[in-house]
Amino acid sequence: MSCQRQETQLFTINISIMKKSIILTCLVASLLATPMRAQFDTSELPDPKPGPQEAWQTLKAPKLAWGTIDERYSRSQLPKAEKTPSLYAWRGERVSAQAILATPKALKGVTFEVSDLRCGRHYISSSNIRKYFVRYVLTDYYNAVQKDSFLMADRLSPVAQLDIDANTTRPLWLDIHVPQEAVAGKYTGKLTVHCEGSDLTLPISLTVGKRVLPEPYYWKFHLDLWQNPFSVARYYNVPLWSQQHFDLMRPIMTQLAQAGQKVITTSIIRHPWDSQTEDPFESMIVKMKHVDGTWSYDYTAFDKWVEFMMSCGITEQIDCYTIVPWGFSFEYIDMASSSLVEFTAKPGEKAYEDYLRPLLTDFAKHLKAKGWFARTCIAMDERPMDLLRKAWDLLRSVDPGYRIQGAINYSPELVSMMYDVCLFYKYTDLPDGVQQERKQAGEPLTFYTCCSPDHPNTFTFSPPAESAFLGWHAANLGYDGYLRWAYNSWTITPLQDSRYFKRNWLSGDCFFVYPGESSIRMERLVEGIQAYEKIRILREDGVPEAKLKALLAPFGGTEYAEGTDAPAIIRHANAMLRRFD
Repeated sequence: MSCQRQETQLFTINISIMKKSIILTCLVASLLATPMRAQFDTSELPDPKPGPQEAWQTLKAPKLAWGTIDERYSRSQLPKAEKTPSLYAWRGERVSAQAILATPKALKGVTFEVSDLRCGRHYISSSNIRKYFVRYVLTDYYNAVQKDSFLMADRLSPVAQLDIDANTTRPLWLDIHVPQEAVAGKYTGKLTVHCEGSDLTLPISLTVGKRVLPEPYYWKFHLDLWQNPFSVARYYNVPLWSQQHFDLMRPIMTQLAQAGQKVITTSIIRHPWDSQTEDPFESMIVKMKHVDGTWSYDYTAFDKWVEFMMSCGITEQIDCYTIVPWGFSFEYIDMASSSLVEFTAKPGEKAYEDYLRPLLTDFAKHLKAKGWFARTCIAMDERPMDLLRKAWDLLRSVDPGYRIQGAINYSPELVSMMYDVCLFYKYTDLPDGVQQERKQAGEPLTFYTCCSPDHPNTFTFSPPAESAFLGWHAANLGYDGYLRWAYNSWTITPLQDSRYFKRNWLSGDCFFVYPGESSIRMERLVEGIQAYEKIRILREDGVPEAKLKALLAPFGGTEYAEGTDAPAIIRHANAMLRRFD
């Protein structure tokens, strides 16, 4: 072979290696990529069902009045005023109030402010009061067959000012955070709306009790709302796992931490629930099979995500979905061909074990090296029992220290193997003694809602009090917390439309918060969690159990009876709570 031929062959080989390297890089990127369609329109859509407009003729000038947090006020209808709310909070608690501005004429650049709340020489600074304009999104009814859409008040937008159309109602939402060091007593202040040179005011009254609610990080309520980082990257059109991406996620995930969230959601398999959300969950671990049949794994995305979430204040548990995906589909990069390979395999099959055993073995080593193994769960979601048994046998054979989390129907054999068990809201067959055993072992037993039941739930059309009801429900039945399958899996244009057409999910089923905004549902959910914490503290402080059971009795069991008046039940329970201050 001549030197020239050798050089030519070496050049060809090098080009081939470069091509494979480029292809491999692109494959890894594609596994961590997400569709890029930026959506920044914050406007509201027209009301498809404005209803009768005659009442607006009776209003001659803009009017400000107190409303109630239990009402989703129509944008197109003249609202009914409520009496001034009598707010009450423990030190360290967050409480909400809702005012309603109705105007017969268009208003430009409306702003509003809240004064300091004063009690003698003591005060709660206005900086502790978050202010929101309530915004409207399209929603639809419970019945998926009846796609009759209408506007619903749900978004809580922190914008500084807003233009308001003629003959419309614009609710204003206040979130008052009482400092833990506040002095007990009655505080007063005022809400002022500035609209085109005139000011409208309302008085505010807040009674602060003597008891203290700890910071959310120390709450015991086991909150598990699944996070979707892929949704954020798609919406804002930024590269996945870039600094821009993490900067945009920080306020969203910090808000979740301030609700007492305990769990970090990770996806270790591509599309663990198929592609049921607008933005599917991609794998945070890249798996590579080499020419000699050995495996290697890239945990870069997984590590970045977990470290980021911990920096936001969510540190207790890492849930890894899943080794029993819905479609039994798995993926890896074949290094020999520099191609992505996808295949299906079920627990118990050879291909399943050949793929997962080396992954789980290496993953355990990685988690231990990071100091995360003890707080990590391999998580399952509503999978057939026979497949779960086989999957868990494999998991335990790899490392018996692996913890398991799952949303399942109760099975004594399986539950005894699980660290974190989540039951459906209507589950009724829990054997006696199970809850107490799990509490003594420090193992969470929670409940979940999803696309059912109809009531109580957290859709954009659900009565707001139902979100708060969930915390009371957990306290009544002795659950440790609540799971919901989506915290921020947004629709294509979530600021305008909460309806979900990709699958038959109901409006708002996929998310609690909006891009850059909170929601009425999210704030009321936190309210219920705080009630749960209050009851826990009262129990620890020795309040007789009989009194607490009497307080919780109206919240019933696993059936939400027809005609249940959640607002009235919650108001009554809160009034009883005040007696223990």
